[in-house]
Amino acid sequence: MSSPAAGPSRRWLYLAVGLLAQTSSSIFQFGMPFLLPQLRDLVGGSLVQAAFLAACPNLGLMATLIAWGWVADKRGERFTMAIGLTVGGLLIGATLLTSSALALGGLLFCAGAASASVNAASGRVIMGWFSAHERGLAMGIRQTAQPLGVAIAAFALPLVAEQHSLQEALLLSAGLCTAVGILVYLLIANPPQPAYTDHSAGHSPYRHALVWRIHAASALLIVPQFTVSAFAFLYLIEARGIDPVAAGGMLSVTQLVGAGGRVLVGIWSDRVHSRFGPLRTLSYTGAAVMALFAWTAYADSPLAIPALLVASVITVGNNGLSFTAVAEAAGSAWSGRALGAQNTVQNLVATATPTAIAALITTAGFAGSFAAVVLFPLAAAWVTPPRSAEHLGAELPAVPPPVPHPTAPSSG
Repeated sequence: MSSPAAGPSRRWLYLAVGLLAQTSSSIFQFGMPFLLPQLRDLVGGSLVQAAFLAACPNLGLMATLIAWGWVADKRGERFTMAIGLTVGGLLIGATLLTSSALALGGLLFCAGAASASVNAASGRVIMGWFSAHERGLAMGIRQTAQPLGVAIAAFALPLVAEQHSLQEALLLSAGLCTAVGILVYLLIANPPQPAYTDHSAGHSPYRHALVWRIHAASALLIVPQFTVSAFAFLYLIEARGIDPVAAGGMLSVTQLVGAGGRVLVGIWSDRVHSRFGPLRTLSYTGAAVMALFAWTAYADSPLAIPALLVASVITVGNNGLSFTAVAEAAGSAWSGRALGAQNTVQNLVATATPTAIAALITTAGFAGSFAAVVLFPLAAAWVTPPRSAEHLGAELPAVPPPVPHPTAPSSG
């Protein structure tokens, strides 16, 4: 089959399809915890075993992100996303054929590994088809896919599992991933190469400190984000005595506001022609709101509640910005691998953070633990490269202007 029609005028369609692909993969990758009751029944009541099964897609995701980035760099975005999502959907569907917990875990791991293709390749689509003055907005929109996917999973997967079965809930994810994989193949076109920077294909950007510093800053900013997301609910119901349903509703609203904030941050970075400046500002702001919450929680002030809610919005605002920055710094030939590495590092830190902070809370309490976390966004601000190091102003246009065809001389 021939490639779909391509052109800069279709870039918003490519973004919409990429957003749909990222959302469908997120529903599966991060939606399994919402099936914990059914998974626990499957393994005979063991919460530990059920939680391990729920984590299998994310383990597969982390195992293959960089490899999929390499495939995207070599084979293009359309092939990478389409094959990964389609194979992932088929593997999820294959879980219906087994009643073994071990086999289920293996299939979920492999499905997560396959669907990870979207995480690197969908970012490359944006970096290739959108010029510098729109990339922040486009990547901010793309980064709303995870909270949107989690929100859909939280509503749909338990509903299907309770009214029907675990197998039918998995079938929903399987059908969605497979259908969207086919849609990607039909509608998305690879951007022209080179897409946006002047790194040559043979020179690794990892020979220099710039990409490493962006990875480090992004990883440091994951700590406050996942500290808040993991323990805000517990603080509200245990320390403040808020009803669990009300607490969940409050945090759901902050998730939606945070998703909108990623888009606004992207617009901001486009307007000021900088990724590093806004990233450093958000780091300092995150440190300030975390410190405010720690102080108000220590004082047992009712202001701790709004401070925590503001922190849950501020700490997620940098996601799209850091992905845009690392892809621009890496260059078109390496952006897939750089985005894969960025995802891998962030997921590793996100996995380790709740356990470490939980241990800290047992000894230092909420106030002391959140106060300690203030150090991480401050370190991120220090590690973030200066604006003078940005590639934003020096790159080539994302889509080169068409070259007019010479007119044949008339024979008359």
